[in-house]
Amino acid sequence: MIAVTAALIGFFAFVIMRVTTPQMTTLFTDLSTEDSSGIIKELERQAIPFELRNDGAAIMVPKDKVTRLRMKLAEGGMPKGGGVGYEIFDKSDALGTTSFVQNINHLRALEGELARTIRAIDRVQAARVHLVLPEKPLFSRETPEPSASIVLRVRGALEPQQIRAIRHVVASAVNGLKPQRVSIVDEAGQLLADGAQSDADAAVGDERRAAFEKRMRKQVEDIVSSVVGAGRARVQLSADFDYNKITQTSDKFDPEGRVLRSTQTREESSLTADNSGQVTVANELPGSQNQDNAARARDQSKKSEETNNYEISRTTKTEVTEAGRVNRISVAVLVDGSYSKNEKGELVYQDRTKEQLDRIAALVRSAIGFDQKRGDQVEVVNLRFAEPPAAQPIAEPTGLLGMLQFTKDDVMYVIELGVMMMLGLVVLFMVVRPLVKRIVAADVIPALTGPGMPALAEAPESTGPPGQALIPSGSGAAQLIDVAQIQGQVHAQAVHRVGELAERNPNETVSIVRQWLSEPVEN
Repeated sequence: MIAVTAALIGFFAFVIMRVTTPQMTTLFTDLSTEDSSGIIKELERQAIPFELRNDGAAIMVPKDKVTRLRMKLAEGGMPKGGGVGYEIFDKSDALGTTSFVQNINHLRALEGELARTIRAIDRVQAARVHLVLPEKPLFSRETPEPSASIVLRVRGALEPQQIRAIRHVVASAVNGLKPQRVSIVDEAGQLLADGAQSDADAAVGDERRAAFEKRMRKQVEDIVSSVVGAGRARVQLSADFDYNKITQTSDKFDPEGRVLRSTQTREESSLTADNSGQVTVANELPGSQNQDNAARARDQSKKSEETNNYEISRTTKTEVTEAGRVNRISVAVLVDGSYSKNEKGELVYQDRTKEQLDRIAALVRSAIGFDQKRGDQVEVVNLRFAEPPAAQPIAEPTGLLGMLQFTKDDVMYVIELGVMMMLGLVVLFMVVRPLVKRIVAADVIPALTGPGMPALAEAPESTGPPGQALIPSGSGAAQLIDVAQIQGQVHAQAVHRVGELAERNPNETVSIVRQWLSEPVEN
């Protein structure tokens, strides 16, 4: 009884503790030893229960406190990510440090801050940054270029634009560092960026072409799937891009469009005379005969010149064609046929008509901006798919039913409570109830073997059935069965005691038997 009682107490204590224990969820994962120890100290200071998983790399806390704890720890700068940032200068003694130590600390802080920034990118779990910042040699005109190397631990695979973004983030944070001088390696040793690529336009062009093809493919799939059904169409699109940048300048002159720009007029006159005689006073006197003769001998000339300047109309046109022109688009569309049920309920395949394929092709041409002069091609083919159409998905409940949806954790918690309740009921009915009945029966038997024993012995001589005197009026069949069992146990105990007395006192027993035999038999 003591062992059963202790087991029951332990069982119910386990059930109560299990029900009252708060549900634990993940606070942080992939923690370093320093971050884990700092977070544990803070949790112990606040008296918050926690659990450690994965050798301390993951910490579990109650679900209702995880949000507040994350904000509180972020306020204190935890977790730090296992790296050292600019907080390295908060506790340093500036008076006792040399310039070499300060430069080393600055390099460590810069590497730590860059690692934290890179870890903030999606799919990046951990990052380590190594910077090489060479100093300019004395008496040298050339300065060595800085470089950087990054090691990443990622979930899945990084996209090209994410790799390029990491290179540009690091290059922008370091003075004089070019994105081409940044190399990136993942945890598997795969080289994501070699750090020696000089032509970045090629990568940009490939990314632009891939984005264009993906966008056009999605547009074609959406419009075709709306006709043939979801998942019953396959689209492949290929685009040919021209990445040459062309600058063209042309001048056009209009001979009919003349405009007078300037006019210049010039006139000249000259007068010559034959003065062959001598110059005397008589010749110079006015009114003299010699003066008239001289006037007749003079020669007079006059010249006029006019210059007109005209401006001819001129048109200058400069065309710049940027890189990334679409030269040609090729689209291949594979559509499945239609399915219908026959009398037996089986799916029957039917090919699509030529008219339907032509209409689908017309929709595809409109979606991609088909240009025949450019050489675009569109092919729509109807073939039967290897897999039949899948069953229609069940619509998710909305409204009140949608609000009552349970998560996986809630379902497991309810199942766990149900199992514990079932175990409790089994223990109650299979262990506790039989023990109580046995204890009650053991208490009734001594009472019946005491002073009340003659009443039971005289009961068979009464007119009623055996044990009727013990049965109260209105009792049921269950009570009759219990009383009969008790009487059988009492008779068995009486016979056993009589046998023991006969073995202990054989002479007295023989005399009693002889006395019974000598008594006359009553008719």
